[in-house]
Amino acid sequence: MARVRFEPQGREVFKTSLRVRVDDINYGGHLGNDAVLTLCHEARVRFLEEIGQSEMNLYGTAIIMTDAMVIYRAEGNMGDPLEVTLYLDDIDKHGFDLYYLLACGEREIARVKTGLAFYDYTLHRIVACPQGFLDKYG
Repeated sequence: MARVRFEPQGREVFKTSLRVRVDDINYGGHLGNDAVLTLCHEARVRFLEEIGQSEMNLYGTAIIMTDAMVIYRAEGNMGDPLEVTLYLDDIDKHGFDLYYLLACGEREIARVKTGLAFYDYTLHRIVACPQGFLDKYG
């Protein structure tokens, strides 16, 4: 069976600490697959807040997720302290990729990649990458 494989790549742009909460645990008693994306969302929002931006206003334009890939490396358990490192890569005329490395100490829990496009929610369409974003990260 083919497996998704990738290394977090690009420029490291942010690091934050999170904790696995009780509502992140699934019926198997460990970190649920859906909760991994929720933790990445939290880390992304924290990153954007740190640079004075948001998902609805990233240098004047909103962003929307176009794809996501997750590689599960180890179980996460309730109360585990997680360090989430974000890497920004593959900026193009309409978007960029964010990679997330979730680790508990030396134990890698998951690798995640999300594709994000610049989006106009009024017009409901993908738009060009704002110049402010390119100036900072391009």
